[in-house]
Amino acid sequence: MSGGRRGREATLIAGDGIGPEITAASLSVLDALGVTFDWDEQYGGMSAVDKAGTPLPDATVDSIRRTGLALKGPLTTPVGGGYRSVTVALRQEFELYANVRPVKSIVPGGRYPDVDLVIIRENTEGMYVGYDRTFKVGNDPKALAQSTSVMTRDGCRRIVRYAFEYAKHHGRKKVTVVHKANILKATSGLFLETAQVIAREYDGQIASDDKIVDNAAMQLVINPAQFDVLVTTNLFGDILSDEASGLVGGLGLAPGANIGEHAAIFEAVHGSAPDIAGQGIANPSAQLLAAAMMLDHVGELEAAIVQDNVRTKDLGGSASTTEFARAVARRL
Repeated sequence: MSGGRRGREATLIAGDGIGPEITAASLSVLDALGVTFDWDEQYGGMSAVDKAGTPLPDATVDSIRRTGLALKGPLTTPVGGGYRSVTVALRQEFELYANVRPVKSIVPGGRYPDVDLVIIRENTEGMYVGYDRTFKVGNDPKALAQSTSVMTRDGCRRIVRYAFEYAKHHGRKKVTVVHKANILKATSGLFLETAQVIAREYDGQIASDDKIVDNAAMQLVINPAQFDVLVTTNLFGDILSDEASGLVGGLGLAPGANIGEHAAIFEAVHGSAPDIAGQGIANPSAQLLAAAMMLDHVGELEAAIVQDNVRTKDLGGSASTTEFARAVARRL
């Protein structure tokens, strides 16, 4: 396999909990591939609070703004103190409107051996815009909580177009639009209406259909092979992508990309797992696959990360994080 582009600058956020371990494993595999990045190491989450007094330091934001490219481990958002999710804050700061979650059967003998789909989720609008408030808190029986979903036509257009262009450039055949327009007639209705207009532009190139989200969730576990690319709104995409990950072994095999016009952040989508941090047993596959997506993004198509038949504990094996990384590196 060919060496990668050497010296390209990228931001590295090792993360919290098991983050430093799986990130180190990923870097060792990149080294084995001959891919060298000029890493600008920064902090986020609890490790950043310890060092800079905030979960998202200005230095981290400035670094991503400069490099336009980041590999990020799992981050822990501090409880209380008014802290927002660092991951959500980064998505909004850099307008990373497309969340891309490939889901593919890797482990032999799994319940679903033929899963090969991609969930593309709108990443900056919907229920996660942060318009969430509570009235009359405490034990008041009339306490009221309210959350507002916001969808824009431009936001719908760009995520649906991204999904069709993704399908076109990756040899995919069909895009399924997932919605709840039968009930959420304003927000989901706008999303579906916009998607139908864009789908017509790809007639003869990419097939399309649509499914109500509850049906899509059921169909995913009945026959996931029927899906190719799914595109949906923020909340539905969050739920469906985790469900789909469960079909192929869990979040330990789930990478994600957050793509915008001026920056891209690649990550393992699972949590920081502080209960097993430092034990050397964490599965680094999600972070390895996120690094592979990053190589794809920057054009290193020949630098593909492959898997050996060595498994970490979550997949029924006994290999340590380092042993797993070494096995992958040997195959390369």
